[in-house]
Amino acid sequence: MTRNPDLEAVRRANAADVARRIDERRRQLGVDDETLAREAAMAPAYLRHLLEVGPGFDAAGFVRVAAALRMTWTDLLEDRPDAPPGQSEPAAGVRPLLRHLTEPECWDLVGTHGVGRVGLPADPAPSVYPVNYAVDRRTVVYRTSSGGAAAPPDHSPASFQIDHLDDRLSEGWSVLMVGTAQHVEDVDEQERLLGLPGATPWAGGSRPLWVRVVPDEVTGRRIGGG
Repeated sequence: MTRNPDLEAVRRANAADVARRIDERRRQLGVDDETLAREAAMAPAYLRHLLEVGPGFDAAGFVRVAAALRMTWTDLLEDRPDAPPGQSEPAAGVRPLLRHLTEPECWDLVGTHGVGRVGLPADPAPSVYPVNYAVDRRTVVYRTSSGGAAAPPDHSPASFQIDHLDDRLSEGWSVLMVGTAQHVEDVDEQERLLGLPGATPWAGGSRPLWVRVVPDEVTGRRIGGG
Protein backbone atom coordinates (compact mmCIF):
# COMPACT_ATOMS: atom_id res chain seq x y z
CA MET A 1 0.00 0.00 0.00
CA THR A 2 1.31 3.45 -0.91
CA ARG A 3 2.02 5.58 2.16
CA ASN A 4 1.05 9.20 2.33
CA PRO A 5 3.94 11.69 2.18
CA ASP A 6 5.12 13.34 5.37
CA LEU A 7 4.89 16.98 6.31
CA GLU A 8 8.26 17.68 4.71
CA ALA A 9 6.75 16.71 1.35
CA VAL A 10 3.96 19.21 1.99
CA ARG A 11 6.49 21.97 2.61
CA ARG A 12 8.42 21.07 -0.58
CA ALA A 13 5.34 20.98 -2.80
CA ASN A 14 5.25 23.65 -5.51
CA ALA A 15 1.99 25.62 -5.41
CA ALA A 16 1.78 26.07 -9.19
CA ASP A 17 2.32 22.35 -9.84
CA VAL A 18 -0.31 21.35 -7.28
CA ALA A 19 -2.78 23.85 -8.76
CA ARG A 20 -2.13 22.43 -12.24
CA ARG A 21 -2.83 18.86 -11.08
CA ILE A 22 -6.04 19.96 -9.38
CA ASP A 23 -7.18 21.85 -12.48
CA GLU A 24 -6.44 18.86 -14.75
CA ARG A 25 -8.36 16.50 -12.49
CA ARG A 26 -11.23 18.98 -12.10
CA ARG A 27 -11.54 19.30 -15.89
CA GLN A 28 -11.38 15.53 -16.34
CA LEU A 29 -14.29 15.05 -13.94
CA GLY A 30 -16.24 18.03 -15.29
CA VAL A 31 -16.30 19.74 -11.87
CA ASP A 32 -16.51 23.52 -11.76
CA ASP A 33 -14.85 25.69 -9.11
CA GLU A 34 -18.02 26.28 -7.09
CA THR A 35 -18.84 22.57 -6.93
CA LEU A 36 -15.28 21.68 -5.92
CA ALA A 37 -15.29 24.35 -3.21
CA ARG A 38 -18.63 23.11 -1.87
CA GLU A 39 -17.48 19.47 -1.81
CA ALA A 40 -14.27 20.50 -0.05
CA ALA A 41 -16.25 22.54 2.53
CA MET A 42 -14.78 25.95 1.76
CA ALA A 43 -15.73 29.20 0.08
CA PRO A 44 -14.75 29.57 -3.61
CA ALA A 45 -12.58 32.59 -2.73
CA TYR A 46 -10.73 30.52 -0.14
CA LEU A 47 -10.19 27.71 -2.66
CA ARG A 48 -8.66 30.19 -5.10
CA HIS A 49 -6.40 31.48 -2.33
CA LEU A 50 -5.26 27.93 -1.47
CA LEU A 51 -4.36 27.25 -5.08
CA GLU A 52 -2.19 30.37 -5.09
CA VAL A 53 -0.28 29.74 -1.86
CA GLY A 54 0.05 25.92 -1.86
CA PRO A 55 -0.39 23.07 0.66
CA GLY A 56 1.98 24.52 3.24
CA PHE A 57 -0.63 27.17 4.11
CA ASP A 58 -3.51 24.79 4.93
CA ALA A 59 -2.70 21.11 4.43
CA ALA A 60 -6.11 20.04 5.75
CA GLY A 61 -7.82 22.11 3.08
CA PHE A 62 -5.86 20.34 0.36
CA VAL A 63 -6.68 16.94 1.86
CA ARG A 64 -10.37 17.81 1.43
CA VAL A 65 -9.77 18.98 -2.15
CA ALA A 66 -7.95 15.73 -2.97
CA ALA A 67 -10.74 13.65 -1.46
CA ALA A 68 -13.40 15.62 -3.35
CA LEU A 69 -11.55 14.94 -6.61
CA ARG A 70 -10.94 11.26 -5.71
CA MET A 71 -7.19 11.78 -5.89
CA THR A 72 -4.63 10.26 -3.57
CA TRP A 73 -2.59 12.66 -1.50
CA THR A 74 0.53 11.47 -3.36
CA ASP A 75 -1.03 12.19 -6.75
CA LEU A 76 -1.89 15.70 -5.60
CA LEU A 77 1.66 16.47 -4.46
CA GLU A 78 3.68 14.62 -7.11
CA ASP A 79 3.49 13.98 -10.84
CA ARG A 80 3.03 10.32 -11.73
CA PRO A 81 5.99 8.95 -13.71
CA ASP A 82 3.81 6.64 -15.82
CA ALA A 83 0.75 8.80 -16.65
CA PRO A 84 -0.47 12.38 -16.66
CA PRO A 85 -2.03 13.43 -13.33
CA GLY A 86 -5.60 12.26 -12.96
CA GLN A 87 -5.49 9.79 -15.87
CA SER A 88 -6.08 6.74 -13.69
CA GLU A 89 -7.95 5.96 -10.51
CA PRO A 90 -6.03 5.50 -7.25
CA ALA A 91 -4.86 2.00 -6.52
CA ALA A 92 -7.03 -0.26 -4.38
CA GLY A 93 -6.73 0.50 -0.69
CA VAL A 94 -5.45 4.08 -1.03
CA ARG A 95 -8.47 5.99 -2.37
CA PRO A 96 -9.40 8.78 0.04
CA LEU A 97 -12.99 8.42 1.21
CA LEU A 98 -15.01 11.56 1.89
CA ARG A 99 -18.14 11.42 4.03
CA HIS A 100 -20.40 14.38 4.67
CA LEU A 101 -21.16 14.99 8.34
CA THR A 102 -24.47 16.09 9.77
CA GLU A 103 -24.59 19.32 11.77
CA PRO A 104 -24.96 17.46 15.10
CA GLU A 105 -21.93 15.35 14.17
CA CYS A 106 -19.99 18.55 13.43
CA TRP A 107 -20.77 20.08 16.82
CA ASP A 108 -19.91 16.82 18.53
CA LEU A 109 -16.46 16.83 16.91
CA VAL A 110 -15.87 20.52 17.64
CA GLY A 111 -16.48 19.80 21.33
CA THR A 112 -16.46 22.46 24.04
CA HIS A 113 -13.19 24.18 23.12
CA GLY A 114 -10.01 23.83 21.11
CA VAL A 115 -7.93 25.54 18.44
CA GLY A 116 -9.35 26.62 15.09
CA ARG A 117 -8.82 29.16 12.34
CA VAL A 118 -10.94 32.24 11.81
CA GLY A 119 -11.22 33.44 8.21
CA LEU A 120 -11.88 37.13 7.63
CA PRO A 121 -12.38 39.16 4.44
CA ALA A 122 -9.26 40.95 3.24
CA ASP A 123 -7.77 42.33 0.05
CA PRO A 124 -6.56 40.67 -2.15
CA ALA A 125 -7.36 37.35 -0.41
CA PRO A 126 -9.06 36.13 2.78
CA SER A 127 -6.94 36.24 5.92
CA VAL A 128 -6.84 33.23 8.22
CA TYR A 129 -5.64 33.32 11.85
CA PRO A 130 -5.30 30.53 14.42
CA VAL A 131 -7.16 31.18 17.68
CA ASN A 132 -8.27 29.08 20.60
CA TYR A 133 -12.03 29.01 20.89
CA ALA A 134 -14.86 28.09 23.22
CA VAL A 135 -18.27 26.83 22.15
CA ASP A 136 -21.30 28.70 23.49
CA ARG A 137 -24.88 27.92 22.45
CA ARG A 138 -24.09 26.71 18.93
CA THR A 139 -21.63 29.56 18.31
CA VAL A 140 -17.86 29.84 18.77
CA VAL A 141 -16.26 32.64 20.77
CA TYR A 142 -12.67 33.78 21.10
CA ARG A 143 -10.71 36.67 22.59
CA THR A 144 -8.30 38.90 20.74
CA SER A 145 -6.68 42.31 20.97
CA SER A 146 -8.72 45.32 19.88
CA GLY A 147 -7.60 46.39 16.44
CA GLY A 148 -5.54 43.21 16.02
CA ALA A 149 -5.40 41.03 12.92
CA ALA A 150 -8.01 38.59 14.25
CA ALA A 151 -10.39 41.42 15.28
CA PRO A 152 -13.06 41.77 12.56
CA PRO A 153 -15.44 44.71 12.29
CA ASP A 154 -18.66 44.08 14.16
CA HIS A 155 -21.24 42.13 12.12
CA SER A 156 -18.78 41.35 9.33
CA PRO A 157 -18.72 38.08 7.33
CA ALA A 158 -16.51 35.39 8.83
CA SER A 159 -15.77 31.70 8.66
CA PHE A 160 -14.37 29.37 11.29
CA GLN A 161 -12.64 26.07 10.57
CA ILE A 162 -11.64 23.28 12.91
CA ASP A 163 -9.63 20.30 11.63
CA HIS A 164 -8.14 17.15 13.03
CA LEU A 165 -5.64 15.14 10.95
CA ASP A 166 -3.16 12.46 11.90
CA ASP A 167 0.53 13.19 11.42
CA ARG A 168 0.65 11.26 8.14
CA LEU A 169 -2.38 13.13 6.70
CA SER A 170 -4.13 9.86 5.97
CA GLU A 171 -7.39 10.43 7.82
CA GLY A 172 -9.23 12.99 9.87
CA TRP A 173 -12.14 15.42 9.82
CA SER A 174 -12.87 19.04 9.06
CA VAL A 175 -15.71 21.33 10.13
CA LEU A 176 -16.42 24.68 8.48
CA MET A 177 -18.75 27.36 9.83
CA VAL A 178 -19.77 30.31 7.66
CA GLY A 179 -21.63 33.24 9.15
CA THR A 180 -21.12 36.56 10.93
CA ALA A 181 -18.59 37.83 13.47
CA GLN A 182 -20.15 39.85 16.28
CA HIS A 183 -18.49 41.79 19.11
CA VAL A 184 -19.61 40.79 22.60
CA GLU A 185 -19.79 44.10 24.44
CA ASP A 186 -22.11 43.33 27.34
CA VAL A 187 -19.99 43.15 30.52
CA ASP A 188 -22.16 40.53 32.22
CA GLU A 189 -22.01 38.35 29.10
CA GLN A 190 -18.23 38.71 29.00
CA GLU A 191 -18.03 37.59 32.62
CA ARG A 192 -20.15 34.54 31.82
CA LEU A 193 -17.97 33.63 28.85
CA LEU A 194 -14.86 33.79 31.03
CA GLY A 195 -16.13 30.71 32.83
CA LEU A 196 -16.21 28.57 29.68
CA PRO A 197 -13.51 25.95 29.04
CA GLY A 198 -10.93 27.32 26.62
CA ALA A 199 -11.84 30.97 27.24
CA THR A 200 -8.29 32.04 28.16
CA PRO A 201 -6.21 32.99 25.07
CA TRP A 202 -3.08 30.88 24.73
CA ALA A 203 -1.18 33.84 23.32
CA GLY A 204 -1.54 35.82 26.55
CA GLY A 205 -1.31 39.57 26.79
CA SER A 206 -4.17 42.04 26.75
CA ARG A 207 -6.99 40.60 24.63
CA PRO A 208 -10.14 42.39 25.80
CA LEU A 209 -12.21 41.96 22.64
CA TRP A 210 -14.65 39.04 22.62
CA VAL A 211 -15.69 37.88 19.16
CA ARG A 212 -18.62 35.55 18.57
CA VAL A 213 -18.90 33.75 15.23
CA VAL A 214 -22.59 33.04 14.60
CA PRO A 215 -22.82 30.41 11.85
CA ASP A 216 -25.48 30.48 9.18
CA GLU A 217 -24.16 27.17 7.86
CA VAL A 218 -22.18 24.35 9.48
CA THR A 219 -20.72 21.68 7.22
CA GLY A 220 -18.24 18.91 7.82
CA ARG A 221 -16.31 16.17 6.10
CA ARG A 222 -14.66 13.04 7.45
CA ILE A 223 -11.72 11.78 5.40
CA GLY A 224 -10.18 8.34 5.53
CA GLY A 225 -8.59 5.61 3.45
CA GLY A 226 -10.60 2.75 2.09
